[in-house]
Amino acid sequence: MNLFVAGLSYKTAPVELREKLAVHPSRWRCSGCRLKIAGNLSEVVLLSTCNRVEIYGVADWPRAKALRLFQLLSRTDADFSAHLYIKEGADAAKHLFSVASGLDSMVLGETEIAGQVKQAYQAAQEAKLTGRITNRLFQAALSAAKEVRTRTSIGRGATSVGSVAVELAERIFDKDLSARTVMIIGAGKMGEACVRHLAKKGARSVMVSNRSYERAEGLAAEFGGRAVRFDECLRAMTEADIVVSSTGSPDLILRQRDIASVMAARRNRPLFLIDIAVPRDIDPETQLLDNVYLYNVDHLETLVRQNVQLREQELVRCEEIISERVVEVMGKLAPRPERIFAPKNQPAWAPAQTATCAA
Repeated sequence: MNLFVAGLSYKTAPVELREKLAVHPSRWRCSGCRLKIAGNLSEVVLLSTCNRVEIYGVADWPRAKALRLFQLLSRTDADFSAHLYIKEGADAAKHLFSVASGLDSMVLGETEIAGQVKQAYQAAQEAKLTGRITNRLFQAALSAAKEVRTRTSIGRGATSVGSVAVELAERIFDKDLSARTVMIIGAGKMGEACVRHLAKKGARSVMVSNRSYERAEGLAAEFGGRAVRFDECLRAMTEADIVVSSTGSPDLILRQRDIASVMAARRNRPLFLIDIAVPRDIDPETQLLDNVYLYNVDHLETLVRQNVQLREQELVRCEEIISERVVEVMGKLAPRPERIFAPKNQPAWAPAQTATCAA
């Protein structure tokens, strides 16, 4: 029986194909049972995320079964072979360790995947789909992922404009955004993504100001916030701690004197301004004001590049850890030779005596 992984990911298949094969976590157990029975697998764990669908299993002749397993998932006879990868033995183990550690992710070193791997393993274990090989393999992979995170810097430093904005905001406000109010001006996608990151980190409330008040109301409703008419945004800004500006205006919409008046009304409390717009929305001279922190899209993208480079530098160390752990787990999974118990006064290498029965 061979350990294997068969799958497709963002590296091998477009999203329109991945979504056809995606399995909601609530269906992992049921789908896993179907794969085990119909595919004649002795053990199986199904992992399905937005970036990958993978089947980890133990079976005879896994390469011959891979395509059929994915046809079972899709309930079609479609040919997915051009998008599939199949790895066996130590290669399959190394792949799982890399996935769990975030080394195979679209964003290098992201940590969410470790939780998804753990959830997939627990679902399979609860459904009694795992066995000696997959139990030991997944436990070792999750342990290795934790070791990679603690011994290297692979997961440190934000790697998207939105997450960098959060990282900067947490520096300015001592890592606590729970008492902070966020305001978004305009409805640009990057600005909206910044606000989503900030809201996810616990920002207390969100205000949305847009030239189209109806659009502002719709977006505010998504965040459980309130809409602000565009000509009243300066007045509302006195309540904000973080302002994300993302309009399509060809000219500056916030000048230094505007922000100076806002700072006077808020008694000079710190104000974090994120200008995602191109052309810029906020006068760069604004950063000369006391307690005003202004970052534009170039600043944020520079930080993103620096953080990505830092993670890439850690990649060799991560791979060394994974290689060591793969050797360990494969050694434990190797078939053990049968022990020979020799009778007293007989060398252990002597042929074993065969029992006979009387006719």
